[in-house]
Formats: sequence, C-alpha cells, structure tokens
Amino acid sequence: MLYHKTHIKSHNHEWVVFIHGAGGSSSIWFKQLRDFKKQFNVLLIDLRGHGKSKDLLQKYYEESYSFEFISNDILEVMDHLEIHKAHFVGVSLGTIIIRTIGDIAPHRLHSAIMCGAITRLNVRSRFLVAVGHLFKRVVPYMWLYRLFAWIIMPRKHHEKSRNLFIREAKKLYQKEFLKWFKLTNEVNPLLKYFHEKELQVPTLYVMGSQDYMFLPPVRSIVEKHQMSELQVIENCGHVCNVERPHVFNRLSIAYLKKV
Repeated sequence: MLYHKTHIKSHNHEWVVFIHGAGGSSSIWFKQLRDFKKQFNVLLIDLRGHGKSKDLLQKYYEESYSFEFISNDILEVMDHLEIHKAHFVGVSLGTIIIRTIGDIAPHRLHSAIMCGAITRLNVRSRFLVAVGHLFKRVVPYMWLYRLFAWIIMPRKHHEKSRNLFIREAKKLYQKEFLKWFKLTNEVNPLLKYFHEKELQVPTLYVMGSQDYMFLPPVRSIVEKHQMSELQVIENCGHVCNVERPHVFNRLSIAYLKKV
C-alpha cells in the first residue's frame, strides 16, 4: 500500500485527500496542512515511486503505468482507512488522477479542487513531450525534468515552486521516471474524453494568471462545464498552492464550505 498520513479532527468531519503531481510528493502540501486540518480530516498520499512510497516498487510488476492503476492505488488507501467519500485537492498531473477517479468511482468524490490543472496540451506542451520521448533514454532524466520545470515555471518568482519540484524529482529512480513519463502517451485522448464528459461533482479550478500553458484550456472547459468554477490568482504561476498559499487556502476552504 502507498505511504500515507492522516490528520483526523473528528469522525464527524469530512475528509480532504491531497494528490500531488508527477515528480513531487505529499510534502508539496505543507503550506495547506495547518489551515485545512483545522476544519477537515486530511489524508496525504505519496504516489507510487514518489516520496516515501518509492521503496514499495516490488508491488508493481506492470510493464507500464496507467492513470487507472494509479487512481486505484489511492482508492485502496481510502478503503483501508474506511474513507467512503472525500473532497479531492490535486495539483498539475494530480488533477488528471482526480479526474480519473471521478470517472471510475464517481461515488467517492464530494467535490474537486484542481490547482494548476492540466486539461489540454497545447502545441508547445506537445512539442515538449515529443522532445522528452526522443531523448528520454539518452540523457539523464533530471536534465529533462529541469528543462520542463523551467518552461512551465519560467519567471523568477516561480523559483520556489520550480526548485521544490526539482528537489523532489531527484528522489525518483530513473526507471520510475520513465514509467511515469510514458503516461504522456495516453494524456491527449484522455483529456479529450474528459473535456467532452463533465465531472459530475462541484469542481473548482484554481489557476495562476501566469500559467500560460494551462490556463487558456481551463477557461475553455469552465465555459462548457456547468458544475465548474474558475478562480485566477494574479501574479502567480503553475503551482498556486506553493507560490500564493494563503490565497489558495482561502479560496479552496471557502469553496469546500460552500459545497
């Protein structure tokens, strides 16, 4: 089972499950924990191969990963803890995992908060992925990861988020990075499907105004999906919960109280 940690306020409070992105770990949520655990039960999870779950690889014999496999890992932890339903908060690739859980087990979600959400790959991001596939076996994976981090989070005040993700990514094994990177092969058709099929729970997208690769597609999907809302944090990049944690926490907790 994946490494996980709980903060339980009481058995009468609702659960919030935090899902980090590729190359990260549950430590990405350290600036959310204090505010959220005051009002909710909190579940933090390290995804397979990440953080304190990285030494559990002997369990996973699949030649490749899929978003459904990874989503079922999370549901397994929830079953173990007898968490039948929860609010989900995800960042970056973690938002695709939440969306997948909403597709395979919609009854497990109260609501979803998508930070730095990936809802479509534009021309630049598809080119970036293609370059990654071309060189992934001939250059050290951290070179690729640093390149991706700089392109997605290029500004000086994105440095804290960029360095946090790079530091966490260094803990990955090369083989594990390649398994996760192969997931990009299924991202485009999956995102197209998710664009057409709305998640049937209240969904809040929290995006940075400088998240130039992923904000425009989110604006498009919110216009189409009736149960979705968008909050844009000014002067902020891809990882809003790290760059502007107080604003992110305020918006997110207010939303969860409302739904």
